[in-house]
Amino acid sequence: MARPKIVPLLLAGGSGTRLWPVSRDAMPKQFLPLVGDRSTYQQALARVSNPDLFAPPIVMTANDFRFFAKTQAEALGIDATVVLEPLRRDSGPAIAAGAALARSRDPGAVVLAIAADHVILDQDVFEATCAAGLEAAVAGNIVTFGILPASPKTSYGYIRRGESLGIEGVAKVAAFVEKPDAATAAHYVADGYLWNSGNFLFGAETLLSELARFEPEMARAVVAAVDESSLDLGFVRLDADAFGAAPQKSIDYAVMERTDRTAVIEGRFRWSDVGSWDAVFDIAERDAAGNVVSGPAATFETQDCVIHAEDRLTVALGVKDLVIVTTPDAVLVLPRSRAEDVKGAVAALKQQGRGEATAHRLCHRPWGHYDSLDRGERYQVKRIVVSPGAQLSLQRHYHRAEHWVVVRGAAEVTTGNTTSIVHENQSIFIPIGTVHRLANPGKIPLELIEVQTGSYLGEDDIVRIEDIYQRS
Repeated sequence: MARPKIVPLLLAGGSGTRLWPVSRDAMPKQFLPLVGDRSTYQQALARVSNPDLFAPPIVMTANDFRFFAKTQAEALGIDATVVLEPLRRDSGPAIAAGAALARSRDPGAVVLAIAADHVILDQDVFEATCAAGLEAAVAGNIVTFGILPASPKTSYGYIRRGESLGIEGVAKVAAFVEKPDAATAAHYVADGYLWNSGNFLFGAETLLSELARFEPEMARAVVAAVDESSLDLGFVRLDADAFGAAPQKSIDYAVMERTDRTAVIEGRFRWSDVGSWDAVFDIAERDAAGNVVSGPAATFETQDCVIHAEDRLTVALGVKDLVIVTTPDAVLVLPRSRAEDVKGAVAALKQQGRGEATAHRLCHRPWGHYDSLDRGERYQVKRIVVSPGAQLSLQRHYHRAEHWVVVRGAAEVTTGNTTSIVHENQSIFIPIGTVHRLANPGKIPLELIEVQTGSYLGEDDIVRIEDIYQRS
């Protein structure tokens, strides 16, 4: 009998606030190139793209991230099924919904649930581990990937292994252990415990039957959400009412810590959940002085630091063991040993109403992006980039006028019943209340400078009349 192909299930709906100010709610870490030139989501897609071992992937993400998930997969030439969760319900309902979709396509589907924001190196070792785990999953086990510890980390959960299953590297799970203190972590490493990576391999039917056994309400809700799902612009949109009825619970608490069908396979590949700037330090390439440096940065007499710079020159002189992150609108400096505390600082910034806590100055849209360059009491200046063939919604504003100057490409501008082409070094004025649309009919990105003037300049002063992206 031919070996079944593994269906990758990528979980890509998280926020990653401990990697602020690069990762924010509006553009989370999985879609950013934190380690290497590709985003961790793209790295995860590439990792499971061997057609001899893997089937086309399923991606679980939030509605706000749907175009990131789609376009970044398309950039790699990967045909991913992107499934939209109507609301966050933790990993239990997300993984179960992915499993139910895979089962609806193939009753014997074997699913690999992986986090889109993790980094895994040593591709050959990873694929060999998946192949060995596949045998255990086909035999009816829910297999978790345990990582051979490189150090006694306190930021990871641990797994204690039980008896061997007779498959190389695979054993029963004797116990899942919560994140320990430093002394306990050292004891775990000495006793052969593994890090719990939070990645799982299982038969879709196996997982769903165990979920029905322990969490019948969740099982009914996610199966109904898949059965009642709809296609929307190429996305699979889960039924909101059905999915909303699922209890909010992680897959660990819902199934893994309660079932007697868990197994663990030892992964000897290098792995990181990239959960903090200190984790970036652990996984990324370092220079001769032990620094992890990315972007326009320079170091002098600096040792064992993480320096991540965007857009502006960032210079570190005579410092050690720091995290230094600069973005166009925020700067973060802290001891590397306190990297886990960033999450609390971001929560405090949100309570203070700081917009920088959740959104970047550079805002991505389905049609391209814009960057807010300057803002005053009654004006705002933006740089707008529209992708080839893309268009903004047909819209109007009640409180602002707009003046567009094209600096690259050609703009197709609709104002009222008139459509015209505005070329480089030309401009056009959009009066308050005028129905208008901006489109890029060309083969290169359209870049323009927009000057807004008016009594209110918020993004919610947009009345969309027609929108190919079906936004409200």
